[in-house]
Amino acid sequence: MLLGIDIGGTKTAFALADRQGRLVARSRQSTAPSGRPREDVARMLEEVRRLLSEAGIGTSALLAAGASVPGPLDSRRGVLMHPPNLEGWREVPLGEWLADELGCPVRLENDANASALAEWRFGAGQGWSDIVYLTMSTGVGAGLILGGALYRGRDGTAGELGHVPLEWQGDPCSCGLRGCLEAYVGGASWARRLRSSAPRACRALALAGSREALRPEHVVMAAREGDPHALSEMARFNAYLARAIVQICFSLAPEAVVLGTIAVAAGDELCFEPLRALVAQHTWPHQAPYMRILPAGLGDELPYRAGVCVALESLES
Repeated sequence: MLLGIDIGGTKTAFALADRQGRLVARSRQSTAPSGRPREDVARMLEEVRRLLSEAGIGTSALLAAGASVPGPLDSRRGVLMHPPNLEGWREVPLGEWLADELGCPVRLENDANASALAEWRFGAGQGWSDIVYLTMSTGVGAGLILGGALYRGRDGTAGELGHVPLEWQGDPCSCGLRGCLEAYVGGASWARRLRSSAPRACRALALAGSREALRPEHVVMAAREGDPHALSEMARFNAYLARAIVQICFSLAPEAVVLGTIAVAAGDELCFEPLRALVAQHTWPHQAPYMRILPAGLGDELPYRAGVCVALESLES
């Protein structure tokens, strides 16, 4: 049996799966970091034991465990360095703590890489050897599957495509640089822009109810209604995302680029169709037809699959 754990900023997902990665049990709990990592992990382990008991098995049945975690991460040592959404977690040897309690091999992977593995094995990336997975949620994360394997690069830092510079002196990014992709298509950056620049009469603001509540999902809803401001915001989103995908096309030539979160919510008409057209305009004629730009396929199942796929990786490596 395999155990998967996905630690998010607000929720932690747990899953049990067989050796082929087929899910047999799952649960969620609030992440609720206390500032005391040992206590937080003990609470997670209580839920793991409850899930195992519900499935009628003990920790001795576990072949491997995998954890999808927020970075920065030293995956070689299994140490979370200082994840911004987990208060008090600094240099936390999560891999060692889990292995000691569970008695099985434990692998940690950053959440973008784990999600890429999940979409490649079980979602929209099935059947290809080379895919790039991008998620545009609060920030922009990415995972690279190249030659049928996760590509981590030096020190596991490959795939930071959210910080590809699109404008040298552009909008400030949360990473400290300027003009990054994340500064234009990341949910947090986009929300800040909307709250400062949305006109009073725009439909997105009416849907949000207040300027403070305005978020990208309100833009998507307003664009579906044909609101001019929302449509211009979606065009801006697509234009910047297309710039990054063109760079991916020329540098990596993947068979598919899989997009999650905001892009999936926007759908074909508002995002994928105009995005494919923009990429085709700015690449060579033989390239675009052979690089698919696809919505992520796992939806709410992703966090359960992500941790399990990290466990599968530990079995196969």
